[in-house]
Amino acid sequence: MNETDASDADGADGGDGTLCTGVVTISSSNSLETDAAGEVLTEVLEESGDEITVREHVGADHDKVQSIVSRLIDRDDVDIVITAGATSVEPSDITVEAVEPLLEKELSAFGELFTALAYEEVGTKVVAARTLAGVADGTPVFCLPGHADAVRLALGEIILPEAPLIIDLATEDEPDDEAGETANGDPTEADAADGGA
Repeated sequence: MNETDASDADGADGGDGTLCTGVVTISSSNSLETDAAGEVLTEVLEESGDEITVREHVGADHDKVQSIVSRLIDRDDVDIVITAGATSVEPSDITVEAVEPLLEKELSAFGELFTALAYEEVGTKVVAARTLAGVADGTPVFCLPGHADAVRLALGEIILPEAPLIIDLATEDEPDDEAGETANGDPTEADAADGGA
């Protein structure tokens, strides 16, 4: 396992809207230096002005993946966790199984949207590509395939545009009453985002 801390920030979201990201790539056949998906993650995040707080690479080991992702979720200087790799249907593809128990709420629309977009790129091959997204302890977590093009698609078309709102919603304080209104009776931002449902 390799780890690099790429930020000295005292807290997440550097105070200027910058996403502080924990990146984990999972592959038993690549290293940190030869990991194309991890390089694309780094490139796209840096181009968007976001930071990689931690980047790690690990083999396809269920317990190690779960432990690393759990540790990143617990860090105060990580806004969002993104994994890439070991999400298909081979026996060694364990990322979804390792991360799913950590999630308190699943973002099921992410997988549906990714599938629709990826189908336009690769056709029916997308049927073997599994993804997972959800929130754990107020931190969004996205598990992506280990293919560089899939990573670029998911980041550019879904994750980066929506991450700030998801983070705001996931870390919003609980409303003062069960009706989803603030103390002065105004709907919360979360209610506005989901149409008041």
